[in-house]
Formats: sequence, C-alpha cells, structure tokens
Amino acid sequence: MTPEPPAPASPPVAPVQCPARIAWGNAGRRLAFEQWLQPLVASHGLQVASLEAASADASFRRYFRIQAQPAGMPLSTLIVMDAPPPLEDVAPFVQVAGLIQQAGLHGPQVLACDAEQGFLLLSDLGRTLYLDALQAEDCAQADKLMRDAIRALVQWQGHVDATPLPPYDDALLRRELALFPEWCVQREFGITWTAEQHARWQLVCDRLVASALAQPTVAVHRDWMPRNLMVADPNPAILDFQDAVRGPISYDVASLLRDAFLSWDEEQELDWAVRYWQAARKAGLPVDEDFGEFWRQLEWMGLQRHLKILGIFCRLKHRDGKPRYSEDLPRFFAYANKVALRYQPLKPLLALIEPMQQAKLSTGYTF
Repeated sequence: MTPEPPAPASPPVAPVQCPARIAWGNAGRRLAFEQWLQPLVASHGLQVASLEAASADASFRRYFRIQAQPAGMPLSTLIVMDAPPPLEDVAPFVQVAGLIQQAGLHGPQVLACDAEQGFLLLSDLGRTLYLDALQAEDCAQADKLMRDAIRALVQWQGHVDATPLPPYDDALLRRELALFPEWCVQREFGITWTAEQHARWQLVCDRLVASALAQPTVAVHRDWMPRNLMVADPNPAILDFQDAVRGPISYDVASLLRDAFLSWDEEQELDWAVRYWQAARKAGLPVDEDFGEFWRQLEWMGLQRHLKILGIFCRLKHRDGKPRYSEDLPRFFAYANKVALRYQPLKPLLALIEPMQQAKLSTGYTF
C-alpha cells in the first residue's frame, strides 16, 4: 500500500510588526507588545497595519485602535491598552470592568489580558466623547446627554458592588489635598506659606475631610465627567474607571456637574443636581433627605476634588512635561473661590488662594 504523502507544512506565521507611525519609548517594550499581539491576530482577526493611536491620558497609559475581522464577521474595531508596569497596574481596571458588566452598565469588555506586562485588548466603545458632544451640540442635546449620565450614575451607585473597592478614607483624602500646597502653591507659584497659613489650610482640610467621611458610601468612579463618558448605545459608555473606590455618595455627581474641562451656570447645575437627587431617592440610595444639605455636601466634596486637581494639573506640568493641563487652572480657582465665599467654615481658604488668582490675572488669565 502506497503511503500517503505527508501533509504540507503550514507556512510560517509572519512576525507581527507595529506600523512605523507608532512611537515606542524603548525597543524592548515594542518587542513585548508585538509578541503579545501575535497570537491574537488569528483569534480576533486583527489587522496590524491599521493600528493607530486612539488617545492618551494624564497617566502613563496609551490606547490604540485596531481593525478586526474574525472569520465570517463584519469589519469592526477594537482597543489596545498599553499600561507599562511598574508605572501602571491593569488589575484594578480588569476588576472594575467586571463589576460594570455585572451591574448592567455599558463598559468595555476585556477580550485579552496580560496583567504582568500591562497589555489589554478591549471592545471599542466608539469615537465621540461626551465632552466633544457637549461642546458641539445645542442645549437640548446637552440636557439629554446629562440626564443619561445621571441615570447611569444612579445605576452605578445602586448596582456596582463597592465591597471589593479600596476605601476613600481619611488618609487618601488628605494625600489628595496635600497635592495642592506641594505642586500648585510651591511649584507653580513659588509661594511659601507661613505657619499661620499652614494652620489655616489644615483647618479647611479638616472640615472638608470630616464632611466627606460623614456621608454614606457607594462605589465612586472618581472621574464621572464628560471626558470619561462616551456617546454610545446604550448611553453612556464608561471609561477610565480603574481608580474606583468606596466613598462619599456626592463625589461623582460633583465631578459631573463641576467638570475639569467644561463649566455650567449654577441654575443648570442645580437643575441636574435636583434630578439626580430625586432619582437617587427613588432608587433607594442613601442621599440626604434634605436637598439643601445634599447640595452643601456636594459643594464641599467638589471643593476637595478641585483643590486636588489644581495640584495634579500642576504636577503634570512640572513633573510629567504636560503643560496643557495648567491652562484650566483658572476654572478650578473659580470653583474654589465660589464655594469658599458661600460657606463661613471655608472662608479661611480665600486668603490662601487670592495671591494665586492675582498672579494668574497678571499673566492674562480671566476668572
């Protein structure tokens, strides 16, 4: 009997090579990425030549978009995250992504993960940020988008399990507040506080922290704002949730209404705050039964966040070489000034921030 001829050998698989337009800090990171991507090309129908930058953020993470067409499926796109360790840790992202799916919210699906090397393959949530849509659309569309964000936030707070999340405790709140004197006061403005000014600052911090810790706790996204929400179906899709914690119920609605990159007049803020408060009460969330007290909690929580962000944006400029974030400092000084003026216990802050406001005014900024 004539033996069957041996099956032809499978042609060697060509090694994956990133397009030259994708910049890498070092050759080793690029090689690790290409080796990780290699087996995913066949399983997900990835078209490596289409790889392009999707976005970057204030961290060390980068995102790429890549076309994909598994056998028998239409052409689509996926997202690749590059989060280099030890600068970044993808484990919290993967954990919270799972909590979002369990809560029935719209977040990215993790299709492949190498936590040790910091590479993820994710579903693509779209290309239109809430921030871009809100800046481009008319008021009617803005109201619909914000109501969708409020509805999703109530669902997040009611259904995302906060139990495994780290606590937004006294130590973390104070570490965040400490960014303001270190990076904004000293590094950005070159101001050295006296002992009396330090004591005034500590008094304000004590009051803000006490207010935050007195609130009921839920899962807190920490950046529930238009830059981290996508216009999608169902709307919105949720991004940048890896820093989620278990903390004060007013935090995320404060993030939404008093945004880092977009401001609303107070009448509009109040309208959306009331809508959130009513929806939260209907859903059984532990918001204060007095809206006036809830609004105070929100404003004080927002002030803690804004002081933190003033420090972070200055750190991005001076430590990380990202000066564009400092262009939004006037927005945060305006937020801080308004809240400190309104509440007697916070008025010691006014004299601390006034010299920095004057410095910005002298360089051409407006408040």
